[in-house]
Amino acid sequence: MTIVVKLGGRVQSDTGLARALHELWNANPGALCIVHGGGDEVSALQRKLGREPEFVNGRRVTTDDDVELVRMVLSGSANKRLVALLIAAGLPAAGISGEDGGILPATPIDDRLGRAGKPLVPEVGLIRALLAAGFLPVISPVATDSTSVLRAPLNVNGDDAAAAIAAALGADLWMIADVEGVLDDDKVPVHRLAASQLPPLVAAGTVNKGMHAKLEAGFAALEAGSPAVRVTSLQGLSMPGAGTFLSLG
Repeated sequence: MTIVVKLGGRVQSDTGLARALHELWNANPGALCIVHGGGDEVSALQRKLGREPEFVNGRRVTTDDDVELVRMVLSGSANKRLVALLIAAGLPAAGISGEDGGILPATPIDDRLGRAGKPLVPEVGLIRALLAAGFLPVISPVATDSTSVLRAPLNVNGDDAAAAIAAALGADLWMIADVEGVLDDDKVPVHRLAASQLPPLVAAGTVNKGMHAKLEAGFAALEAGSPAVRVTSLQGLSMPGAGTFLSLG
């Protein structure tokens, strides 16, 4: 079974990342794919340029100017830094973006979010070809606008991109966060979370911001065909039962 691992920006700076992914690759050779974010780095660059980042329900508001920054950071520096780290650790990483091979078509979400997109069904032929050739695909979530003649770039939330890619591959989705999973009011990870439990958790403030977007993406992956979805920490990669497992029931 192929596993799609979604890495947030903060997790990418963890000193144990390369070792954890190396162990996971050894356990699943030719059946691992990484989708990464890098939102903090995008925000830092925006602030350097005098722009204050804005978000709606955990998704970045992306202007026409901002989308080029997103492209530069996610498909450029963040992607290549992660690829270099993994190659140095002995992994056959190959860095691509959702624009390459038309992997990630998307449509604009709404005017409030600007050049932010919602992924359509991915074209995963390039990913499958890389996996078959023994490579570890490392994918940035920059998409192509299916409503644009020139297929202009769209900024897709990394969790949404990972969910769509996992579903298209028929793969499990492991969403790596900087916490052990979805935490209850006592900061204890919830072992299993059903879709029906999400609205009251959001209303109570137990789930908010980035975790809200992550869980919405995870449930969408299940609905679209992913066999299993879990939210866990980097340390949880080596522990099959760790984290929060999502279910539609």
